[in-house]
Amino acid sequence: MAKIFCIANQKGGVGKTTTTVNLAAGLAKVGQRVLMVDLDPQGNATMGSGIDKRKLELSVYDVLLESASVREARVQSAKLQEAGCGYDILAANRELAGAEVEMVSLDRREKRLKTALVEVDADYDFVLIDCPPSLSMLTLNGLCCAHGVIVPMQCEYFALEGLADLVNTIKQVHANLNKDLAIIGLLRVMFDPRITLQQQVSEQLKARFGDKVFNTVIPRNVRLAEAPSYGVPGVVFDPASKGAQAFVTFATEMVARIETI
Repeated sequence: MAKIFCIANQKGGVGKTTTTVNLAAGLAKVGQRVLMVDLDPQGNATMGSGIDKRKLELSVYDVLLESASVREARVQSAKLQEAGCGYDILAANRELAGAEVEMVSLDRREKRLKTALVEVDADYDFVLIDCPPSLSMLTLNGLCCAHGVIVPMQCEYFALEGLADLVNTIKQVHANLNKDLAIIGLLRVMFDPRITLQQQVSEQLKARFGDKVFNTVIPRNVRLAEAPSYGVPGVVFDPASKGAQAFVTFATEMVARIETI
């Protein structure tokens, strides 16, 4: 049975998409079967996985409106397959922005993704969902089908405030729509150990959330930032970089952690 995880944070610019595509590539590299679902109309995770969002025949939009199945809509990137980090992609483009409006009047509108993923449950070990930076109908679809939430966050003061909002949202979804939902862990990203404030916030996180904070820390790394312009995750773009190695370590930690859930 696939383990489904949302990569979510209501604060923008915290590295959700970078985390999603690099974790997907890292998990594939350590032998896991992965589906990456792009729920953001900007389609950044799609482009960052080597798929041209302008040339999609079918996308997650079609899946949510039940005009295509996941098996019909999923695609693969030749670049990632060649690198030995291949994963399936349920891609997104601008059409997805219209899905929110169209779904308002539909039955089971917040559980459409959950229904669609049931048919491919046996095909994957992990399903990773890249959520938009807001509590929209799309994010709600992700949270309603997930077993847990991975929260990427920078070790800065405002990030702590945003985290409190996200925890409340997750509690509400857990109480009303998805009894399985929980925070799996907090991932410290774009971390610079030379900055005293970041070290202090990191310590506060560990004191407050304990073992919910992943051991792996993703460093601030220019190679991870450059990778999307080449249409591949950093794990593929420069496997020797500190950022790529950290994500492979994180993938290994994720595999170990879900065995204890």
